[in-house]
Amino acid sequence: MDRTDRKILAELQIDGRLSLTELAERVGLSLSPCQRRVKALEQEGIISGYRAHLDPVRLGLNFSAIVFVTLREGDRQAVSVFEEAVKGIPQIIQAQRLFGNPDYLLNIITRDLPAFQRLYDEQLSGLAGVQRLTSTLVMKTVVQDSPLPLDASN
Repeated sequence: MDRTDRKILAELQIDGRLSLTELAERVGLSLSPCQRRVKALEQEGIISGYRAHLDPVRLGLNFSAIVFVTLREGDRQAVSVFEEAVKGIPQIIQAQRLFGNPDYLLNIITRDLPAFQRLYDEQLSGLAGVQRLTSTLVMKTVVQDSPLPLDASN
C-alpha cells in the first residue's frame, strides 16, 4: 500500500459516498486507476464495507453504558458461548475481549435508564458463564467513529 492508497482510504473514511470521479480528483488520479485501486483495496479486505453513520439521539437512543464482564471460566467453549450470545443482543453496539481482568467491555445503547435496567436484568445477567457484571454510565461522548490514523509513522 502506497501513499496514494492511503490518500484514497483517508478520503473514503471522511466521506464513503464520494463518487469515483470526486475521489480520483481529490487524490490526483484519473478515473480508471482510482477505480482499480479502490477495487483492489476492497478485494484485499482493507475496505471492508460502506455504511451510514446514524445519530442515536435523533433515533431515541439516549442512554449509553459501558459494561465490564468477568467470566467464571476462560476456556475456549465458555468464551465461544458467551461471544455468540453477545452477538445476538442488538443493544450491544460494540463488544471487546480484553487482556487481564475484566474479560470483556460491552458498549451498550438503549432508549433510557429503565430500558437499560430491563436489558441488564433480563439478558445480560443471564448470559452463560458470567461471574460478574460491572457497569458505568456514559456522561458524554467526546470522540466517536474517528478515522483510523493512516500516517505510516503511527
